[in-house]
Order: sequence, then structure tokens, then C-alpha cells
Amino acid sequence: MASHLHQNIDKNKLSQSVIINPPPHILIVIARFYHDIADELLLGASEYLKTIKATHDLLEVPGAFEIPSAINMAFMGRKQYPSQPQIGGAIALGCVIRGETSHYDYVCGESARGLQQLALQFLLPIGNGILTVENKAQAWERARRNRQNKGAEAAHACASMVVIKNKFFSRSK
Repeated sequence: MASHLHQNIDKNKLSQSVIINPPPHILIVIARFYHDIADELLLGASEYLKTIKATHDLLEVPGAFEIPSAINMAFMGRKQYPSQPQIGGAIALGCVIRGETSHYDYVCGESARGLQQLALQFLLPIGNGILTVENKAQAWERARRNRQNKGAEAAHACASMVVIKNKFFSRSK
């Protein structure tokens, strides 16, 4: 019960710390490989976005490795169609669990590198909610909304970066 109360305090603190006017349109890209964990991350991120009145689109990809490419395709595609809501930020959600081979290291490293490259190259606010863990128990501890709620944390990180970008690139200076 104390953990749940602590999490509620954190959620309230997170939602009060970010005010964005007008609220941004956010792209959530979710890796479905561990669909149950991904669903919990998505619920946390979606609930947080509601608290800041942000709208969002959802794209599903097979695994974490595909997330940066999907964000890039969506971001570049939307730039060609100004009548569509422009992407003000992105949230990457997924889970990579260490196995018996080096595949884990490549997926974790390359997905993180791809997200950082997008953020730097296009000044795109990104919240990285890709869990990199040793086992499912660690994943659930981080994903559950009444525990660490990393989905909401990724959404908060994205929103915080939107605020910073708006501060320096706002049209109404």
C-alpha cells in the first residue's frame, strides 16, 4: 500500500510540473514483442498524456529495434502533409529481456542510439520507455502503473523536452 501511495504522489508531481499550451500531439510507438508488458507501459503513458491534455497517435512495431525507424517514417511523412497533426514529440515503449546470446546488447544499444540520433538530428522530443532488463519480474516491476510506471515516466520525459524545445523555438517570442 505504501508503494501505491508513493506512486500517486509521483504521478501528481509529474502532471503538475509540465504545462504545455497548446497541448502537443505525441506519437507513441510501441514494440509488441512482449505484448502484456507493452500494454501496461502504454496505459501508463496514455494516462499521463491525458493529464496534460495531449493528443496522440499509436504505431505498433514488432520489436524495440524497429521503433526508431517507425518514428522517423512518421515524423518525415507528417512533415509532407501539413493538414495532418504534426508530431510534437514521440514516446518509445517496449521491453528487451536478456537472453543467452548477444542479440540483447545489439537491440538495446541500437534502439537507444537510434532514438538519440532522431532527437539530435530533428530536435524531436523523445521519451525512451524501452525497458532493458534481465527477466520478466524486473520488467513488470518497471512497467506496472502502481510500481515504477516507466510508461508515464517516458511520457513525462517527452513532455518535459517539448517544453524545452518550445522555450527556444517558440514562434511567439
